[in-house]
Amino acid sequence: MAEQGPIVFCTGGGCTAKLGAGVLSRILEKLPRSEKDPDLLVGYDSRDDAAVYRITEDIALVQTVDFSPPMVDDPYTFGQIAAANALSDVYAMGGEVKTALNLVCFPESMDLNVLGEILRGGAEKVAEAGGILVGGHSIADTGVKYGLSVTGLVDPHRLTANDTGRPGDKLLLTKALGVGLICTANRVGEAAPEQMEAAVRSMTTLNKTAAEIARRYEVHAVTDVTGFSFLGHLHEMMGEKLSCVIDAHAVPILPGAWEAADACLYTAAGQRNRNHTGPFVRFEKVPFPMEEILFDPQTSGGLLFAVAPQDAAALEAELQAAGLPAKIVGIIGEKQTPEITVTYE
Repeated sequence: MAEQGPIVFCTGGGCTAKLGAGVLSRILEKLPRSEKDPDLLVGYDSRDDAAVYRITEDIALVQTVDFSPPMVDDPYTFGQIAAANALSDVYAMGGEVKTALNLVCFPESMDLNVLGEILRGGAEKVAEAGGILVGGHSIADTGVKYGLSVTGLVDPHRLTANDTGRPGDKLLLTKALGVGLICTANRVGEAAPEQMEAAVRSMTTLNKTAAEIARRYEVHAVTDVTGFSFLGHLHEMMGEKLSCVIDAHAVPILPGAWEAADACLYTAAGQRNRNHTGPFVRFEKVPFPMEEILFDPQTSGGLLFAVAPQDAAALEAELQAAGLPAKIVGIIGEKQTPEITVTYE
Protein backbone atom coordinates (compact mmCIF):
# COMPACT_ATOMS: atom_id res chain seq x y z
CA MET A 1 0.00 0.00 0.00
CA ALA A 2 1.11 3.54 -0.65
CA GLU A 3 2.66 5.44 2.24
CA GLN A 4 0.14 8.23 2.71
CA GLY A 5 -1.65 9.61 5.74
CA PRO A 6 -4.94 7.94 6.62
CA ILE A 7 -8.29 9.19 5.44
CA VAL A 8 -9.54 9.72 8.97
CA PHE A 9 -13.21 10.04 8.08
CA CYS A 10 -13.43 6.51 6.64
CA THR A 11 -16.58 5.75 8.63
CA GLY A 12 -19.02 4.15 6.21
CA GLY A 13 -17.76 4.12 2.66
CA GLY A 14 -18.10 1.98 -0.41
CA CYS A 15 -21.52 0.66 -1.29
CA THR A 16 -22.69 0.88 2.33
CA ALA A 17 -23.21 4.58 1.50
CA LYS A 18 -25.93 3.81 -1.06
CA LEU A 19 -29.47 4.98 -0.55
CA GLY A 20 -31.67 2.04 0.38
CA ALA A 21 -33.35 0.15 -2.47
CA GLY A 22 -36.84 0.90 -1.14
CA VAL A 23 -36.26 4.65 -0.84
CA LEU A 24 -34.64 4.77 -4.27
CA SER A 25 -37.52 2.89 -5.90
CA ARG A 26 -40.08 5.34 -4.49
CA ILE A 27 -38.09 8.28 -5.87
CA LEU A 28 -37.53 6.80 -9.33
CA GLU A 29 -41.14 5.78 -9.87
CA LYS A 30 -42.16 9.46 -9.62
CA LEU A 31 -39.85 10.64 -12.39
CA PRO A 32 -41.45 11.55 -15.73
CA ARG A 33 -41.06 8.95 -18.46
CA SER A 34 -39.75 10.16 -21.80
CA GLU A 35 -41.08 8.84 -25.08
CA LYS A 36 -40.01 5.25 -25.65
CA ASP A 37 -36.91 4.98 -27.83
CA PRO A 38 -36.60 1.58 -29.52
CA ASP A 39 -32.81 1.84 -29.41
CA LEU A 40 -32.76 2.24 -25.61
CA LEU A 41 -32.28 -1.43 -24.79
CA VAL A 42 -31.83 -0.95 -21.03
CA GLY A 43 -32.88 2.12 -19.04
CA TYR A 44 -33.23 3.13 -15.39
CA ASP A 45 -36.72 1.59 -15.15
CA SER A 46 -35.25 -1.91 -15.54
CA ARG A 47 -33.29 -2.10 -12.23
CA ASP A 48 -30.31 -3.22 -14.28
CA ASP A 49 -26.61 -2.53 -13.77
CA ALA A 50 -26.09 0.02 -16.58
CA ALA A 51 -27.86 1.75 -19.44
CA VAL A 52 -27.50 0.31 -22.94
CA TYR A 53 -28.21 2.26 -26.13
CA ARG A 54 -28.02 0.67 -29.59
CA ILE A 55 -25.95 2.54 -32.17
CA THR A 56 -25.94 -0.03 -34.97
CA GLU A 57 -27.15 -3.60 -35.38
CA ASP A 58 -23.90 -4.87 -33.87
CA ILE A 59 -22.81 -2.06 -31.53
CA ALA A 60 -24.43 -0.63 -28.41
CA LEU A 61 -23.11 1.82 -25.83
CA VAL A 62 -22.98 0.71 -22.20
CA GLN A 63 -23.05 3.65 -19.78
CA THR A 64 -22.68 3.54 -16.01
CA VAL A 65 -21.54 5.72 -13.12
CA ASP A 66 -20.50 4.90 -9.57
CA PHE A 67 -18.71 6.79 -6.79
CA SER A 68 -18.46 6.46 -3.03
CA PRO A 69 -16.73 7.60 0.15
CA PRO A 70 -13.65 5.65 1.29
CA MET A 71 -14.05 2.16 2.71
CA VAL A 72 -10.32 1.75 3.48
CA ASP A 73 -7.73 4.10 4.95
CA ASP A 74 -5.14 3.94 2.18
CA PRO A 75 -5.86 6.45 -0.64
CA TYR A 76 -4.26 4.40 -3.41
CA THR A 77 -6.20 1.28 -2.41
CA PHE A 78 -9.41 3.29 -2.16
CA GLY A 79 -8.88 4.51 -5.73
CA GLN A 80 -8.41 0.96 -6.96
CA ILE A 81 -11.53 -0.33 -5.21
CA ALA A 82 -13.75 2.56 -6.29
CA ALA A 83 -12.64 2.16 -9.90
CA ALA A 84 -13.08 -1.63 -9.90
CA ASN A 85 -16.55 -1.16 -8.47
CA ALA A 86 -17.55 1.31 -11.20
CA LEU A 87 -16.07 -0.76 -14.02
CA SER A 88 -17.95 -3.86 -12.90
CA ASP A 89 -21.30 -2.73 -14.27
CA VAL A 90 -19.98 -2.87 -17.83
CA TYR A 91 -18.88 -6.48 -17.31
CA ALA A 92 -22.28 -7.34 -15.86
CA MET A 93 -23.89 -6.24 -19.13
CA GLY A 94 -21.53 -8.41 -21.19
CA GLY A 95 -19.59 -5.40 -22.46
CA GLU A 96 -16.00 -4.23 -22.80
CA VAL A 97 -14.68 -1.09 -21.09
CA LYS A 98 -13.62 1.67 -23.49
CA THR A 99 -13.41 5.05 -21.69
CA ALA A 100 -13.75 6.43 -18.18
CA LEU A 101 -14.13 9.85 -16.55
CA ASN A 102 -13.00 10.59 -12.99
CA LEU A 103 -15.56 11.87 -10.48
CA VAL A 104 -13.94 13.59 -7.49
CA CYS A 105 -15.18 15.29 -4.33
CA PHE A 106 -12.28 16.50 -2.20
CA PRO A 107 -11.73 18.97 0.67
CA GLU A 108 -9.58 21.95 -0.27
CA SER A 109 -7.89 21.74 3.14
CA MET A 110 -6.62 18.20 2.61
CA ASP A 111 -3.17 17.24 1.30
CA LEU A 112 -3.43 17.03 -2.50
CA ASN A 113 -0.99 14.12 -2.46
CA VAL A 114 -3.84 12.07 -1.02
CA LEU A 115 -5.95 12.92 -4.07
CA GLY A 116 -3.03 12.06 -6.34
CA GLU A 117 -2.83 8.58 -4.82
CA ILE A 118 -6.57 8.04 -5.18
CA LEU A 119 -6.42 8.99 -8.85
CA ARG A 120 -3.35 6.82 -9.42
CA GLY A 121 -5.15 3.79 -8.02
CA GLY A 122 -8.17 4.45 -10.19
CA ALA A 123 -6.13 5.07 -13.34
CA GLU A 124 -4.27 1.78 -12.92
CA LYS A 125 -7.55 -0.15 -12.74
CA VAL A 126 -8.94 1.58 -15.83
CA ALA A 127 -5.76 0.61 -17.70
CA GLU A 128 -6.01 -2.97 -16.41
CA ALA A 129 -9.57 -3.07 -17.74
CA GLY A 130 -8.31 -2.09 -21.19
CA GLY A 131 -9.96 1.32 -21.04
CA ILE A 132 -8.71 4.86 -21.50
CA LEU A 133 -9.07 7.57 -18.85
CA VAL A 134 -10.24 10.61 -20.83
CA GLY A 135 -10.98 13.30 -18.22
CA GLY A 136 -13.28 13.96 -15.31
CA HIS A 137 -14.85 16.49 -12.98
CA SER A 138 -14.03 17.62 -9.45
CA ILE A 139 -15.71 19.72 -6.77
CA ALA A 140 -14.60 20.98 -3.39
CA ASP A 141 -16.49 19.12 -0.67
CA THR A 142 -16.37 18.43 3.06
CA GLY A 143 -15.53 14.76 2.50
CA VAL A 144 -13.68 12.55 0.05
CA LYS A 145 -15.64 10.75 -2.64
CA TYR A 146 -14.32 9.13 -5.80
CA GLY A 147 -15.55 7.04 -8.68
CA LEU A 148 -15.93 6.82 -12.42
CA SER A 149 -18.35 7.39 -15.24
CA VAL A 150 -17.65 4.50 -17.59
CA THR A 151 -18.54 3.85 -21.22
CA GLY A 152 -18.28 0.44 -22.80
CA LEU A 153 -19.40 -1.35 -25.93
CA VAL A 154 -21.44 -4.52 -26.32
CA ASP A 155 -22.93 -6.46 -29.20
CA PRO A 156 -26.70 -6.10 -28.64
CA HIS A 157 -27.11 -9.77 -29.51
CA ARG A 158 -24.77 -10.70 -26.64
CA LEU A 159 -26.20 -8.29 -24.09
CA THR A 160 -26.76 -9.88 -20.68
CA ALA A 161 -29.53 -8.24 -18.66
CA ASN A 162 -30.11 -9.08 -15.01
CA ASP A 163 -33.66 -10.46 -15.20
CA THR A 164 -33.56 -12.82 -18.19
CA GLY A 165 -32.77 -16.03 -16.36
CA ARG A 166 -34.77 -19.19 -17.07
CA PRO A 167 -36.21 -21.94 -14.90
CA GLY A 168 -33.56 -24.62 -14.46
CA ASP A 169 -30.64 -22.17 -14.70
CA LYS A 170 -27.96 -22.60 -12.07
CA LEU A 171 -26.88 -19.53 -10.08
CA LEU A 172 -23.11 -19.09 -9.91
CA LEU A 173 -21.32 -16.48 -7.77
CA THR A 174 -17.73 -15.47 -8.63
CA LYS A 175 -16.55 -13.70 -5.44
CA ALA A 176 -16.86 -14.38 -1.73
CA LEU A 177 -19.26 -12.28 0.37
CA GLY A 178 -18.62 -10.30 3.52
CA VAL A 179 -16.62 -7.18 2.64
CA GLY A 180 -19.09 -4.83 4.33
CA LEU A 181 -18.91 -6.77 7.59
CA ILE A 182 -15.12 -6.99 7.49
CA CYS A 183 -14.68 -3.28 6.73
CA THR A 184 -16.98 -2.48 9.65
CA ALA A 185 -15.00 -4.80 11.93
CA ASN A 186 -11.78 -3.21 10.73
CA ARG A 187 -12.98 0.30 11.60
CA VAL A 188 -13.51 -0.74 15.21
CA GLY A 189 -10.29 -2.76 15.44
CA GLU A 190 -11.98 -6.18 15.37
CA ALA A 191 -10.65 -7.50 12.05
CA ALA A 192 -7.35 -9.35 11.86
CA PRO A 193 -4.89 -7.87 9.32
CA GLU A 194 -5.07 -10.97 7.13
CA GLN A 195 -8.87 -10.76 7.06
CA MET A 196 -8.81 -7.16 5.86
CA GLU A 197 -6.10 -8.01 3.32
CA ALA A 198 -8.31 -10.76 1.88
CA ALA A 199 -11.23 -8.34 1.63
CA VAL A 200 -9.05 -5.78 -0.15
CA ARG A 201 -7.78 -8.41 -2.60
CA SER A 202 -11.36 -9.29 -3.41
CA MET A 203 -12.47 -5.67 -3.85
CA THR A 204 -9.51 -4.76 -6.08
CA THR A 205 -10.03 -7.77 -8.37
CA LEU A 206 -11.73 -6.77 -11.60
CA ASN A 207 -14.65 -8.84 -12.86
CA LYS A 208 -13.02 -8.78 -16.29
CA THR A 209 -11.66 -12.34 -16.19
CA ALA A 210 -14.96 -13.79 -14.96
CA ALA A 211 -16.88 -11.95 -17.68
CA GLU A 212 -14.49 -13.04 -20.44
CA ILE A 213 -14.63 -16.69 -19.39
CA ALA A 214 -18.44 -16.61 -19.15
CA ARG A 215 -18.74 -15.53 -22.80
CA ARG A 216 -17.80 -19.07 -23.81
CA TYR A 217 -20.85 -20.50 -22.06
CA GLU A 218 -24.63 -20.22 -22.26
CA VAL A 219 -25.30 -17.49 -19.71
CA HIS A 220 -28.83 -16.10 -19.68
CA ALA A 221 -28.58 -13.32 -17.07
CA VAL A 222 -25.91 -11.52 -15.03
CA THR A 223 -25.73 -8.96 -12.26
CA ASP A 224 -22.91 -7.76 -10.06
CA VAL A 225 -23.42 -8.06 -6.32
CA THR A 226 -22.87 -4.68 -4.69
CA GLY A 227 -24.61 -2.43 -2.19
CA PHE A 228 -28.06 -4.04 -2.20
CA SER A 229 -26.49 -7.34 -1.06
CA PHE A 230 -26.50 -10.81 -2.54
CA LEU A 231 -30.19 -11.29 -1.73
CA GLY A 232 -31.16 -7.81 -2.89
CA HIS A 233 -29.57 -8.23 -6.30
CA LEU A 234 -30.92 -11.78 -6.51
CA HIS A 235 -34.40 -10.36 -5.91
CA GLU A 236 -33.86 -8.02 -8.88
CA MET A 237 -32.76 -11.00 -10.99
CA MET A 238 -36.03 -12.79 -10.31
CA GLY A 239 -37.88 -9.87 -11.92
CA GLU A 240 -41.23 -10.75 -10.31
CA LYS A 241 -41.53 -13.71 -12.70
CA LEU A 242 -39.14 -16.34 -11.30
CA SER A 243 -38.14 -17.86 -7.98
CA CYS A 244 -35.02 -19.63 -6.74
CA VAL A 245 -33.54 -21.85 -4.06
CA ILE A 246 -30.16 -20.94 -2.57
CA ASP A 247 -27.89 -23.36 -0.71
CA ALA A 248 -26.28 -20.94 1.74
CA HIS A 249 -23.73 -23.57 2.75
CA ALA A 250 -22.30 -23.37 -0.79
CA VAL A 251 -21.98 -19.56 -0.78
CA PRO A 252 -18.30 -18.49 -0.57
CA ILE A 253 -17.58 -16.12 2.33
CA LEU A 254 -14.48 -14.16 3.25
CA PRO A 255 -12.51 -15.12 6.35
CA GLY A 256 -13.74 -13.11 9.32
CA ALA A 257 -17.17 -12.30 7.88
CA TRP A 258 -18.98 -14.92 9.96
CA GLU A 259 -17.29 -13.76 13.16
CA ALA A 260 -18.11 -10.10 12.41
CA ALA A 261 -21.77 -10.96 11.78
CA ASP A 262 -21.91 -13.08 14.92
CA ALA A 263 -20.54 -10.09 16.88
CA CYS A 264 -23.32 -7.89 15.40
CA LEU A 265 -20.81 -5.72 13.51
CA TYR A 266 -23.20 -5.26 10.62
CA THR A 267 -24.09 -2.00 8.92
CA ALA A 268 -27.18 0.18 8.73
CA ALA A 269 -27.14 -0.49 4.98
CA GLY A 270 -27.32 -4.21 5.67
CA GLN A 271 -30.39 -3.69 7.82
CA ARG A 272 -31.99 -1.58 5.08
CA ASN A 273 -31.32 -4.46 2.70
CA ARG A 274 -33.02 -6.88 5.11
CA ASN A 275 -36.02 -4.59 5.50
CA HIS A 276 -36.45 -4.23 1.73
CA THR A 277 -35.71 -7.77 0.53
CA GLY A 278 -36.55 -9.80 3.63
CA PRO A 279 -40.29 -10.11 2.80
CA PHE A 280 -39.35 -12.04 -0.36
CA VAL A 281 -37.07 -14.51 1.44
CA ARG A 282 -37.71 -17.63 3.51
CA PHE A 283 -34.80 -18.98 5.56
CA GLU A 284 -34.79 -22.67 6.42
CA LYS A 285 -32.50 -23.45 9.37
CA VAL A 286 -29.98 -20.78 8.28
CA PRO A 287 -27.78 -19.50 11.15
CA PHE A 288 -28.20 -15.79 11.91
CA PRO A 289 -24.59 -14.86 10.91
CA MET A 290 -25.18 -16.40 7.48
CA GLU A 291 -28.39 -14.41 7.08
CA GLU A 292 -26.45 -11.21 7.80
CA ILE A 293 -23.76 -12.15 5.27
CA LEU A 294 -26.43 -12.60 2.60
CA PHE A 295 -27.82 -9.13 3.38
CA ASP A 296 -24.36 -7.55 3.68
CA PRO A 297 -23.68 -4.66 1.24
CA GLN A 298 -20.75 -5.52 -1.02
CA THR A 299 -18.32 -3.08 -2.61
CA SER A 300 -16.81 -4.32 -5.88
CA GLY A 301 -18.52 -7.66 -5.40
CA GLY A 302 -18.58 -10.57 -7.80
CA LEU A 303 -20.77 -11.42 -10.74
CA LEU A 304 -23.86 -13.57 -10.25
CA PHE A 305 -24.60 -15.65 -13.34
CA ALA A 306 -27.77 -17.46 -14.33
CA VAL A 307 -26.21 -20.17 -16.49
CA ALA A 308 -27.74 -23.04 -18.45
CA PRO A 309 -27.62 -26.20 -16.31
CA GLN A 310 -25.54 -28.15 -18.82
CA ASP A 311 -22.81 -25.47 -18.72
CA ALA A 312 -22.77 -24.63 -15.01
CA ALA A 313 -20.22 -27.18 -13.78
CA ALA A 314 -17.77 -26.44 -16.60
CA LEU A 315 -18.05 -22.68 -16.06
CA GLU A 316 -17.51 -23.12 -12.32
CA ALA A 317 -14.43 -25.26 -12.95
CA GLU A 318 -12.89 -22.79 -15.43
CA LEU A 319 -13.48 -19.84 -13.13
CA GLN A 320 -11.88 -21.73 -10.24
CA ALA A 321 -8.93 -22.67 -12.45
CA ALA A 322 -8.47 -18.94 -13.10
CA GLY A 323 -8.09 -18.40 -9.34
CA LEU A 324 -11.60 -17.16 -8.56
CA PRO A 325 -13.60 -18.54 -5.60
CA ALA A 326 -16.58 -19.22 -7.86
CA LYS A 327 -19.35 -21.53 -6.65
CA ILE A 328 -22.72 -22.77 -7.86
CA VAL A 329 -25.01 -21.52 -5.10
CA GLY A 330 -28.56 -22.19 -6.28
CA ILE A 331 -31.09 -22.89 -8.98
CA ILE A 332 -33.88 -20.85 -10.62
CA GLY A 333 -37.43 -22.17 -10.78
CA GLU A 334 -40.88 -21.10 -11.90
CA LYS A 335 -42.48 -18.23 -9.99
CA GLN A 336 -43.76 -19.15 -6.55
CA THR A 337 -44.05 -17.75 -3.03
CA PRO A 338 -41.70 -17.12 -1.36
CA GLU A 339 -39.61 -15.83 -4.21
CA ILE A 340 -36.28 -16.83 -2.61
CA THR A 341 -35.83 -19.87 -0.38
CA VAL A 342 -32.50 -20.15 1.43
CA THR A 343 -31.47 -23.49 2.89
CA TYR A 344 -28.39 -24.50 4.87
CA GLU A 345 -27.65 -28.11 3.97
